[in-house]
Amino acid sequence: MTQKSIPRKRTRGFSLAEARLPWLLIFPGIVIMVFVIGFPMLYSLYLSFTDFSLTSKTHHFVGFQNYIQLLLHDPLFWAAFGRTVLFMTLAVNIEFLLGLGIAQLMANAVRAQGFLRTIMMMPMMFAPILVGFQFKWFFNAQIGLVNNILYTLTGGPHFIAWLIDKPLGFISLLIAEIWLGTPFMVIILEAGILSLPSEPFEAAEVDGASSWQRFRMLTFPMLGPFIYTAMAIRSLDLARAYDVVQIMTGGGPANRTELIWTYVNRLAFGEHEFALATAMSYITVLLSFAFTWYLFRNLLKSRWGGGRD
Repeated sequence: MTQKSIPRKRTRGFSLAEARLPWLLIFPGIVIMVFVIGFPMLYSLYLSFTDFSLTSKTHHFVGFQNYIQLLLHDPLFWAAFGRTVLFMTLAVNIEFLLGLGIAQLMANAVRAQGFLRTIMMMPMMFAPILVGFQFKWFFNAQIGLVNNILYTLTGGPHFIAWLIDKPLGFISLLIAEIWLGTPFMVIILEAGILSLPSEPFEAAEVDGASSWQRFRMLTFPMLGPFIYTAMAIRSLDLARAYDVVQIMTGGGPANRTELIWTYVNRLAFGEHEFALATAMSYITVLLSFAFTWYLFRNLLKSRWGGGRD
């Protein structure tokens, strides 16, 4: 009995130390994350309940006054928020349709798949700021590439104010973001298409199903998790769109292309209303959380048929 009890104690002690080892290894990382991420977030949350300004040396606690000001008395906030939602909705859906079509073509390509993937990933190699400058030149009214092409094709004077006109400015930003984000959709959706099992498609082909019927009844439903994942990630990316918009239009003219994060930037560093801008950031983050929760809830339903939540 004695000989059996001794190894049992040693095994239990070794298991306890082994269980603590991962926590000891990640503890420095947790401490760094608390200081680098947690502390700035908590401090900015505190500032959102004050009247802190970059031009004032003191500040006072004002409770929910900033949030009430934004939600009930600031039409520019709701205009920027609505414009951001429209921008995100249009861009994500167009990118999804383009990405699904290109991914299907690339998955079915017999030759040069690697070359095609490399070409498709090129927009992702550019920094968003560089893309902003690039498309700002494309849509320049005087020397832009688009107006020069129109002039060459039609022979008439076509100095269209792409970045100033109200609908055209928004459309120009949309084109730049779609060019930047479509390759991401292509990569995710092509990976999903290539990972699908071949047996259902072979059985459907034997039963005489057409290509469209195989895509509609098999490919599209089975791609559900990949579609929701790609759309969720891209939606969050577009919800914080800033670089391209700031470079191309700066939210102007007259707030015509102002999105939520260019408005935050203008409030914080243009008008020095730092506390108000921080409160706006937290409202936007909470709405993004709700949107992400909705998308991933649908993702889980598409993965497990609603059996898990």
